[in-house]
Amino acid sequence: MSGNADNKMKLSQILLLFILLFTVFRSYADNEWARSYVPYEGSLDIKVYRNISCNCCQKWMKHLKQNNFNITDIPTNNLAYVNEQVHLPAKMKSSHTAIINGYIIEGHVPADDIKRLLLAKPDIRGLAVPRMPAGVPGAERGEIKESFIVFQFDKNGKYSIFNRYQVDKNNHYQAHPVTEVQLKPSQH
Repeated sequence: MSGNADNKMKLSQILLLFILLFTVFRSYADNEWARSYVPYEGSLDIKVYRNISCNCCQKWMKHLKQNNFNITDIPTNNLAYVNEQVHLPAKMKSSHTAIINGYIIEGHVPADDIKRLLLAKPDIRGLAVPRMPAGVPGAERGEIKESFIVFQFDKNGKYSIFNRYQVDKNNHYQAHPVTEVQLKPSQH
């Protein structure tokens, strides 16, 4: 009886290990935001103002860290005050506000779009992904994904499309940048 119980225990442990490894691999494999495709060699120091209890903000910051951003995390109980101070247009509001090289980054903007912004240096105030569409960096929900838009906005609150992400038939995001950025070959 003891040998049979030991075998069941070992089998249970192996099955649990397999499930754990599969879950970790699946989680990583499904995260199409894990790798950056835009070469940028300048400063990626970013200040992120977020509500203290926001879990999605921490996941978005993890996405930025995976893409070589240096984050200063500034938890706050009054994000509305921060938004007022940076003159964020009301229609652009989301769950967190970041500042990088003088630009405002509002919500779950993909790292590559921030890098494209820094390369192009357009005369705008910032980028935003309003609301929190399912599937954006930091708000991944497995197979559930929504198409979404990264908006650019100016100091007068006027906004237009910077990039559009559509979910294809294989449930992967396809980027359709509206603002073109001339990418320079890496020096390394």
